[in-house]
Amino acid sequence: MGNEWTPQGYPSVVPTMRAEQVDRLLVFMQTVFDGEILQRAVDANEKITHAEVRIGHGMIEVSDANAAWPANETSLHVFVPNVDECFRRALEEGAVPLYEPADMPYGERSGGVRDPFGNSWFIATFRRGAGRGYYD
Repeated sequence: MGNEWTPQGYPSVVPTMRAEQVDRLLVFMQTVFDGEILQRAVDANEKITHAEVRIGHGMIEVSDANAAWPANETSLHVFVPNVDECFRRALEEGAVPLYEPADMPYGERSGGVRDPFGNSWFIATFRRGAGRGYYD
């Protein structure tokens, strides 16, 4: 992933999430997706101004919402080794199911949840496709 226009190890696209109580969102991401917090910066009031979380090969930036940058709802499609286990952990961390894990006709087993902060997570394990692509 190295090139001269992105930091070493960063993908070209990095979603940004803002939430109330982002410290709880970070715990959710760590517990559910085995997220690794790479950076975490706080202001004088201990509000998180910037955090970076690596999930698998991806990266997500998060920060506490404020007057200038209010909370936003985000939808993300995340590939994991075991969708059923990840879905279960999400529910244990307070997410509500959008749909139960099921085998899909496009080659993945996936389920969806809404986390306690209003974000939708579409959790998937890719199962089929000789070329590692959908509909192969």
